[in-house]
Amino acid sequence: MRTLLLTACTLVALVLPVQAGQISSVYSKLDFKKTCKVLKEVEEGGSVSMLCDGYEGYAVHFAEGDLRHSVQFGYVETDGNGIWQSFTQWNRVAETVEWRLQDGTPVAAILRWFIENTDDAGSADPARVGQVLVVSRVGRQADKGACVVGYVDALANRNANVLARQVADSLTQDFVCGTDRAEFHGKRGRLSGDPS
Repeated sequence: MRTLLLTACTLVALVLPVQAGQISSVYSKLDFKKTCKVLKEVEEGGSVSMLCDGYEGYAVHFAEGDLRHSVQFGYVETDGNGIWQSFTQWNRVAETVEWRLQDGTPVAAILRWFIENTDDAGSADPARVGQVLVVSRVGRQADKGACVVGYVDALANRNANVLARQVADSLTQDFVCGTDRAEFHGKRGRLSGDPS
């Protein structure tokens, strides 16, 4: 009986998946006036690049140009240029960043973007503002791989935050910046914009 019980426990241990580590969330705020340092600013055209406080030494790299934002997280190229990842439509980002941690280390960040879709005359239309949760890989010091890994239309998906966390937890680890292509997950509505 003891041998049978030991064999059964061994088989159960072999069948159960190995845990990838404890996954949790923490939040930080983007405060452009208090916690961001201007790296470069060009008044003509209104472009700016900033380095902002993030989480536990993992910075937020913010840039704006032509009424469009671009954001990267963690360790990126130090020249302040980084990879421009945005939407073709005018856009702006929310102030709250959700950091997904694996065993206490940030591996992904989720940030809500507002897409300023235009009316037929080409003017921003408040009735056509889209919302997209952008899931990004947090660059680590060893690889500097910071980039967008996926999108979730926050208006088209009732469980958008949950879905964004699933994308962060399942895709971030193996996503190769510069090679793999970020895609929309879940339903995609007509206000979700065009990533660029």
